Amino acid sequence: MKTFLLFLGDLAALYAALLATLLLRYGGGWYFQLIHYHLAPFTIIFAAWLVVFFIAGLYDLRRLRNNLDFLKTLSLALVANAAVAVIVFYLVPAFGIAPKTNLVIFIVFFAVIETLWRRAWNRATASGEAPNRAILVGTGPAAAEAELMVAESPQLGYAIAGHMSEEDAARAPAALEAFVRENGANTVIVPRELKRKAGLAPALYRLFGAGTAVIDLDSFYELVMRKVPLSEVEETWFLENVEGTARFYDPLKRAFEFAAALALGIVLLPLELLFALLIVATSRGPAIYRQRRTGSRGREFTLYKFRSMRTDAEAATGAQWSGAAAAAAGSAHDPRVTAFGRILRASHLDELPQLWNIVRGDLSFVGPRPERPEIVAKLAAEIPFYNIRHLIKPGVTGWAQINHRADRTLEDVRQKLQYDIYYLKNRSLILDLTTILKTAKSVFVNPK
Repeated sequence: MKTFLLFLGDLAALYAALLATLLLRYGGGWYFQLIHYHLAPFTIIFAAWLVVFFIAGLYDLRRLRNNLDFLKTLSLALVANAAVAVIVFYLVPAFGIAPKTNLVIFIVFFAVIETLWRRAWNRATASGEAPNRAILVGTGPAAAEAELMVAESPQLGYAIAGHMSEEDAARAPAALEAFVRENGANTVIVPRELKRKAGLAPALYRLFGAGTAVIDLDSFYELVMRKVPLSEVEETWFLENVEGTARFYDPLKRAFEFAAALALGIVLLPLELLFALLIVATSRGPAIYRQRRTGSRGREFTLYKFRSMRTDAEAATGAQWSGAAAAAAGSAHDPRVTAFGRILRASHLDELPQLWNIVRGDLSFVGPRPERPEIVAKLAAEIPFYNIRHLIKPGVTGWAQINHRADRTLEDVRQKLQYDIYYLKNRSLILDLTTILKTAKSVFVNPK
C-alpha cells in the first residue's frame, strides 16, 4: 500500500508540473494546449519516467531515507529522465511537438515538486509511532541483522519494542505473554523451531487469538531483507516453502525465453560479429570463450561468452573468482582482463553469446549464476544448502547479482546464496522483470 501511494504521489507530481508549465507559458490557453498537444505525448513520457524511478530503486521502501544516498539516487534518476524525454521527443515526430522551453520549464518544476514531495514522504513515514510494535525472540545473527534494518528503516512500519532470548521464552511462556502486554506489542517474531515447543505453542496461540501477529523469524527476515537467512532454515524449510513453487510459471517462462533469446540473437548478430572481430584484433586467442559450468540438477554444460581475459589467465592459478583475483592483485580490476574485455564486462556485453545457451535450455535470463564444477565442489563442502541453488536453471543475471557485489570471499558466497534461495522461493514474472530492469541499471551505475 505504501508503494502504491508513493507511485500515485509521483504521478500527481508529474501532472502538476505539466499543468504549472502550461499555465506559465500559455496562461488562459493552457487547457487547449494540454488536450490538443501535450497530454498524450507527455503521458507516454511519464510512463517511461516511472519505470526509470523503479529501476533506480525509488520504490524500494528500505532505501527511502532523507540522506545523501537518497538525494544522489533521485538526482541521477531525474537526469536520466530528462535525457529520456529529450531523446523521445526529438526522435518521434509523430508526437507533433518538439518542446524546448516547455521541456526545460517542466523538468525544473518537476524536480522541485518531486524533491519536496519525496522528502516530505520520507520524513512522514520515518516519524511517529510505528504501527507494528514487535517483541523479538532470538539472539542469533539473523535476529540482529533484521533488527538493524528495522532500526535504520522506520518507513517499513516496524519497531522492536523488546527482546527475549529463546531460552527464556521456552522456559517461561507466561512471561512472554506478559512481556507482550507490558510493551504494548501487537507482533511477536519467533524462531520457527520454538513454535513446536510444547509449552510455548499454547501461549503463542493465546496471543494470536487476542489479535497479536505471530511471525516466524525467517519470514520476518525475508520481508525486510529480501533474502532468506541460512542460520534459520533446515531441510524441512525447503520441503515446506520451495517444493511445488512456480510449477505453472516455469514452463511458461521457458517458452517465452526460447522465443526471446532466438529473436534477440538474430537481431544482435551484426553487433556480435563486430565484437568478435575486435576481440581477435586486440588480443591473441579465440573470440568465444567456452567454459564448463554446473546447471540445473547438477548437470554440467558449456557456457559461451566473449573472451575478455588473456588466454593464459588461469595457467598458474587455476579457477578463480574475478573479484578475488582483483583483490589479490590490490586492484579494483581483475588484472587478467584485457583492455577491450574490461569494456565488455562493464557493459555485460561479454554475455551476449549466452543467448545460445538460453535457446539450448542450459540457462534462463534470470536465475542463480552458474559456477564452475571445481568451485561448486569446494563451496558445497563449506556452505550448507549450497547445492539447493541447482534446483532450477541458472541465469544470465540473478536476484543475488543485483543485490550483492561480486564474490571475493566465502561470506560473499553465503550472502548471495541467501538471495538465491529467496529467488528460488519467490520466483515469478514480477521478480524476473524487476531483476532484468535492475540489471540494466547496473550497466550505468556500479553495483554495490
